[in-house]
Amino acid sequence: MAGEDVKERLLKKIYYEDCPGCKVDQYKDVQQGFPIKGLFVIWIIVLATVLPISSLFPFLYFMVKDFNIAKQEEDISYYAGFVGSSYMLGRALGSVFWGKVADRYGRKPVIIIGTSTVVIFNTLFGLSINYWMAIITRFLLGSLNGLLGPIKAYACEIFREEHHAIGLSTVAAAWGTGLIIGPALGGFLAQPADNFPDIFTSQSLFGRFPYFLPCLVTSLFALVVDIACLWLPETLHNHELHRISSVDSIKNLESAPFVSDGTEYACEETESNSKGSMFTNWPLMSSIIVYCVFSLHDMAYSEIFSLWAVSPRRLGGLSYSTEDVGEVLVVSGIGLLIFQILVYPLLEKKVGFILIARIAGVISIPLLTSYTFIATLSGFILVLVLNCASILKNILSVSIITGLFIMQNRAVDQNQRGAANGLAMTLMSLSKAVGPAVGGALLSWAQGRLNAAFLPGAQMVFFILNVVEAIGVAMTFKPFLVERQQ
Repeated sequence: MAGEDVKERLLKKIYYEDCPGCKVDQYKDVQQGFPIKGLFVIWIIVLATVLPISSLFPFLYFMVKDFNIAKQEEDISYYAGFVGSSYMLGRALGSVFWGKVADRYGRKPVIIIGTSTVVIFNTLFGLSINYWMAIITRFLLGSLNGLLGPIKAYACEIFREEHHAIGLSTVAAAWGTGLIIGPALGGFLAQPADNFPDIFTSQSLFGRFPYFLPCLVTSLFALVVDIACLWLPETLHNHELHRISSVDSIKNLESAPFVSDGTEYACEETESNSKGSMFTNWPLMSSIIVYCVFSLHDMAYSEIFSLWAVSPRRLGGLSYSTEDVGEVLVVSGIGLLIFQILVYPLLEKKVGFILIARIAGVISIPLLTSYTFIATLSGFILVLVLNCASILKNILSVSIITGLFIMQNRAVDQNQRGAANGLAMTLMSLSKAVGPAVGGALLSWAQGRLNAAFLPGAQMVFFILNVVEAIGVAMTFKPFLVERQQ
C-alpha cells in the first residue's frame, strides 16, 4: 500500500528535470521514516549562527575597559552598549535584503554566506585592537548574516508536510541551545591567560588577545558547518510555476516566534496581494507597538545585567568575573528552555496569552526592584538569589514576547501574514538596536551619581527599566491593545 501511495503522489505532480526544488520535492515524495539527518543539519546551522550573538556579554565590559576608550570607569558601560547594539542594527538593515536574495537565488547561497560571515567577522571581532574595530566587525556580522529567515523556510521545504512542525521546532531548540552555550563559552574561555596560566602565557596569542579564544572556538565550529553546507540540496524552484512571488514568505518565517503556540505558519508559497492596509489594522499595529516596547526593555536589560554584574562593588555592581556571569547566564538559559518546552504551552491554553503577558509584566516590576538589594548579598546566598531572579526574569520576558507573537499572527489573514511579520521584524530589530546603547549609557550615567539623594546608582537604572515595563503593561489593556475578532 505504501508503494502505491508513493506512485500516486508522483503521478499527480509535474517535476522539472533541471529544477533543484523539484528534485527535493521528488525525494520527499518517496522518503520514508523520520528525517533525523535533516533535522541535525538544521540544528547545527542555527547553532553556528546563534553562538556569536550572546557569547560576548560576559566579557564585553572587560573588553571595552581594555580598549582604554573610557576616560573613567563609570563610562565603560556607555561604550559597551554601542558594541552590543551594532549587531542588531546591522541585522535590522540587512534582513530584508537577504530575504530577497534567498527568494531569488536560493536558500543555500544565503546559508553559506551567513555561516562564512560568522567565520570571518566573529574571528576579527576577537582580534579587535580598538573600540571601532569591535563596532565595525559586530555590525558587519549582523548585516551580512541573513540566515534566520531562509533557514526557517528551508526547515519547511526540505521535509514532508507532516514534519514541518518538528523542523521549525528544531530551529527553536537550536536557538535556545545557542543562548545557553554562547554565554558559557564567552564566560569560561575569555581571558585564558588569567584563568588558565598553566596553559596560556601572557605573551601568547591568547594572552595578547584575551577575548579571542571564545570567538575562535565558535568560528571554527562555524567553519566546519560552512564546509558541510556545500553539500546541502537547494529547495528553491527555478521555474515560474513554483517560484515564490514575493519576499513575504521569508519575512514571515524570519519573524515567527521561537516557541510553539499551536498556530500553523505558512511554509509554502504565499500570495502578495492583500485585502487591506496593515496600517489601518489596529489589532496588528497595537500588538507590534507593544512588542517593540517590551523588546526595547528586554535588550536594555540583557545589556545592563551583564555590565552591572561585572561592575565593581563600589559602583553598585557585583564584582563578578566573566566566568561568574557565564554561569548565571547558563543556568538562566536552561531554566528558560525548560519553561518554553514544558510549561508555557499549558499555561497559554488555560489562562490565555494576553493575561499571561500582563501578569508577567506586573511581576517583573518588583523583581527588578530587588536587584539593587541583591547586590548587598554575598557568598552562597548571593549566588542562589541571583540565579533564581535571573531565571524568573527571563521566563517572564519570554512569556510576554510569545503572547505578542501569537497576537500579531492572529491579527491578519494568511495572505498578509508575511508582510505583517516583516514590518514587525524591522521595527523589532531597530528597537533591539536601541536597547543595548540606551542600557549601557543609562548604567554609565547612574554609576556617576552614587551619592544622589533620589535613587542613587543602580537604583535609578532598574527604576527606569520598571517605568518602561509599566508602560508596556498599561498598553496591553483596552483601548490600546485590541484582539482581532475571529
